[in-house]
Amino acid sequence: MKALFYSFLLLCAGGLAGLWWVDYAHNAPGELEDSVTLIFPPGTGFEQISDTLAEFRVIKHPTIFKAQVFLRGQSSKFKAGEYAFPPHISPADAAAMIASGKAVIRQITVPEGFMTSEIIDMLTKNSALSGEITLDIKEGELLPETYYYSYGDKRNDMLMRMKHAMEKALEEAWGSRAKDLPIKTPEEALVLASIVEKETGIASERGKVASVYVNRLKKGMLLQADPTTVYALTQGKQKMDRPLTLQDLKFESPYNTYYTRGLPPGPIANPGKASILAALNPADTEYYYFVATGNGGHNFARTDKEHLENVKAYRQAQQRENNTD
Repeated sequence: MKALFYSFLLLCAGGLAGLWWVDYAHNAPGELEDSVTLIFPPGTGFEQISDTLAEFRVIKHPTIFKAQVFLRGQSSKFKAGEYAFPPHISPADAAAMIASGKAVIRQITVPEGFMTSEIIDMLTKNSALSGEITLDIKEGELLPETYYYSYGDKRNDMLMRMKHAMEKALEEAWGSRAKDLPIKTPEEALVLASIVEKETGIASERGKVASVYVNRLKKGMLLQADPTTVYALTQGKQKMDRPLTLQDLKFESPYNTYYTRGLPPGPIANPGKASILAALNPADTEYYYFVATGNGGHNFARTDKEHLENVKAYRQAQQRENNTD
């Protein structure tokens, strides 16, 4: 009887030691030497996730891992996604990460002035996003900004986030607009902002550029904005890889502001917040003209005579640059 009793005690002690070791192995630092990022596509099951973790040495004992996760009620909570596992992460922490859905956060930046076709192309080529784009997104409806997302997020959802962001930005800017603008609706403000966006990337110039077009609108002058002519020729489907010609300026289109008076019927790009604010709060100037300086900026003029002098200076700068080349 004593022998049987001692055998029972040894068996219990061994079982307890085994349970202690299993628990220790599940919570102890793992053998992963370098961080690793793993992607579990939608539909990946608990068993497959566990086997992948073992394959990449995030965990050492997949059977123990599966048993511990199952007993803790985490197996049904495992979520597909992209996860970054740091060196020596414990199996318990790896399991908690996947069960809580703490996936890698990615980001995508939409440059200011991108056309809708360019943004859609960007999202289409992004392999971390999923789903086809089925939304009918108009030009100017998307706000250029940095957006955060997770692997597998839907492209349509990203576009809706950009659209809602533009609606909010336009609503806020419209509420703080200057008085006596020749802009009657938020939609017209968006059109003007898109022209400002395409004309200059210099923050200090946006208000001046906007003032030129506001002054021209008040006076009933043609806007004569080159970017609108480019948009008329390309229909917003591609970039133009050549300079405009005099013949281009005669192109009959409501988007060509050398041909049609007033604002074009819609935006020619997706403007950023700064250009929207500039369009609705332009600088107080008497400028009616501007021309490139040749070094990225613009010279502004009040009269046709001043403008012609600036054009002459620009052409001379171009000639000097060509002679240097």
